[in-house]
Amino acid sequence: MALGAVVAGGGVAVATVAMAGSPGHGAAAAQGPVKTHVHSLSLTGAGASLKTLGARSTAPFSMVGVTWNGAHAKLRGTVEVRTRSAADGHWTPWLKMQQPDDIPDPAELSRPGVRGGMSPMWSGPSNGIQVRATGAGKATALPGGLRVDLVDPGKPATGGTQDSGMGLAAYALDATATGTVTPTDSVAPTATDSASPTVTDSPTATDTPTATDSASGTPSTGTSASPSASPTSWPGQLPTMDQAYPSCPASSASPSTSASPTPPDPMPAATTSTVAPPTVVTRAGWGADECAREAGYPSYGSAVKAMFVHHTDTTNSYSCADSPAIVRGIYAEHLNQGWRDVGYNFLVDKCGTIFEGRFGGMALPIVGAQTYGFNTNSMGVAAIGTYTDLSGGDSTASTFPGATPSQAMLGSIARIAAWKFGMTGVSPGTGTATLTEGASGSYGFTLGNSYTFNVISGHRNGFATDCPGNQLYNALSTIRSYAAGPVGAVSVTGMSGGGAKSGTSYYTKGAATVSWTTATPSAVISGFDVLVDGKAVAHTSGSARSASISVAAGSHTVQVRATHVRGSTTLSGSVTLVGDTAAPTFPTAPAVRTRTGSVSSTAVPVTVTWKAADNAALAKVLATSPSSAAFGPTVTSWNTSAKPGTSDLFALKASDVAGNTGGASVYRTPNIIQETSTTRTGTWTHRSSTSYLGGYSYSSSSAGASISWTFTGRSVAWIVSRASTSGQAYIYVDGTKVTTVDLKSSTTLYRQAIWTKTWSSSAKHTLKIVVVGTSGRPTVTTDGIATIG
Repeated sequence: MALGAVVAGGGVAVATVAMAGSPGHGAAAAQGPVKTHVHSLSLTGAGASLKTLGARSTAPFSMVGVTWNGAHAKLRGTVEVRTRSAADGHWTPWLKMQQPDDIPDPAELSRPGVRGGMSPMWSGPSNGIQVRATGAGKATALPGGLRVDLVDPGKPATGGTQDSGMGLAAYALDATATGTVTPTDSVAPTATDSASPTVTDSPTATDTPTATDSASGTPSTGTSASPSASPTSWPGQLPTMDQAYPSCPASSASPSTSASPTPPDPMPAATTSTVAPPTVVTRAGWGADECAREAGYPSYGSAVKAMFVHHTDTTNSYSCADSPAIVRGIYAEHLNQGWRDVGYNFLVDKCGTIFEGRFGGMALPIVGAQTYGFNTNSMGVAAIGTYTDLSGGDSTASTFPGATPSQAMLGSIARIAAWKFGMTGVSPGTGTATLTEGASGSYGFTLGNSYTFNVISGHRNGFATDCPGNQLYNALSTIRSYAAGPVGAVSVTGMSGGGAKSGTSYYTKGAATVSWTTATPSAVISGFDVLVDGKAVAHTSGSARSASISVAAGSHTVQVRATHVRGSTTLSGSVTLVGDTAAPTFPTAPAVRTRTGSVSSTAVPVTVTWKAADNAALAKVLATSPSSAAFGPTVTSWNTSAKPGTSDLFALKASDVAGNTGGASVYRTPNIIQETSTTRTGTWTHRSSTSYLGGYSYSSSSAGASISWTFTGRSVAWIVSRASTSGQAYIYVDGTKVTTVDLKSSTTLYRQAIWTKTWSSSAKHTLKIVVVGTSGRPTVTTDGIATIG
């Protein structure tokens, strides 16, 4: 096996694995290697078709694998596991492990010591395990050497102190050819195979491996949908000799690593792509230990002609912060099965983060271990998760509910394809590739024959498997479309930060923030340009959905242009943006007049009138004094009240759609003149009541009786008391009869402004009231007048 260390001693080989750092989400890069550990336990049983492992405490782990002797051996039956959460101690229900989807190439598969295995299952932090393997029938024997592999992917050190946080322990490999692994951790498994196990003992680490040298190279920081590792903005660099043959301590060197390792296949010349490389978390970024993989590899093809899409068949409920650990776990288990390296060329999580897979230089045609018989001149991209039918309709039922692949995941898979096929000039949308079957015994394919594939195909197209699940397989056409381009429809959704919309146009004083949307993932968009009157004035990255611009006064057309990573462009529809720096005006200045309504000693009802205008588009008018109110652009009056005897400021502010403002104001003084300041003829009775203004009023039932006020002002209101017995009165202004009013009311009302008159300017006027003497209800009760000076 190509494990981290093999040391002879007493017929037992003790192995530990150390991996380079991988920070968690939002964490700093690892300060030292991340240590991973694979702890294996044998399954036993009296019968050939049933093997079990009783429930027990274990060293901490987060991924489960089940493997057996013989890479070509098949497990015809079911393997189920239960794990115990390290967080709350609860056991999961029985979970069915999946048959392997990914198999190395024949040359790698046929090496001594390579084991068959189920697809690894991510459990999350756990410290207990129970396993049962059942043959498909009583006469169906399970393969020999069945064991469960508990993978602790570790986590990066912080502050320069290595701490896996997972309680690492050494494990021993039986030096005989049986492949059995005997744990050396101090674990006392007292639990039984009962359906509801009670496990009380805890594992204790007896060996803490020392850190080994990590691969050379420091990944640069960059933007990633899942900032859990250190990405690099240029993933196409070639591996250096230090990476190919790292300085590994003798105690942790791969079995195939020696002082004079066999040189790898000749490294082909790098091919330049017409598409810029994507952001990728490198092997150093996610924690690969380059001393663990087998030296003397990778192997190379001539060119990447096709991409096979896979899924890892693990849980979909993982946090993207766990993605580097999941990748480390898959790497560790693939090595534990005797593979030379992790099988996939790339892995992508549901947040769209891309992880470098098999070592050898991402820009080169590395031969992976992912699509049996078609690994040469292809690449394998694995979606982390399970993407079977949501209803479980795939022919192989999944342990974990299927999920719909995220747009971010699809976009990142497409981004890899666009970059890789930019090296060969093949369209990732419509292109096809011919590959030669390189293995025998692959169902439906014949060794040496050539087969044609879409350049973006599913694993099932090249092997008898459900991988990558119907949900992801059915999305391959979307991936092809994303990879080929152009960007889908782009729509301008608004302008903000300096303007607003009126009708179909936006307005600004000069600056505006343009926002837009598109359904195409950011991963395949190289950038956006904002065009004003056809000229690009702002450029953003492909992940941006807004940009700031400025325009001169006048009307302009604004569009957004998206550029696909392959160079094609998509132009949005145009919107109108009007630059406007002129403030609104008040062609008709504010005016104040009396109005009808209830009067008190502290409030006279008044109406404020105005007319506001703007050169472009008026938005609103605000009243700011003597009280606050807001009005639409077409409103020209405001009913309010004013305190009598005080010079009040009546102020308005108009705003246009662009945000310019203009104001206007006027001072006016309301007054109440009571009945004592009058000239009277005929019989009038002086009445006293707290219901009257000032506590008094005059009342008359005599026809022809009159009462008059002389005042100076621009508006006047006559104030009365009303009741069902109230009569009519004639109103004279400056000696001229102007109207007849009726004071009758079904309910008794006091201090009512019943009639008003307004002039364009302030002047001296006389208001006279004459009692009509209405039959049956002749009484008129007056309580004074209100004026606006």
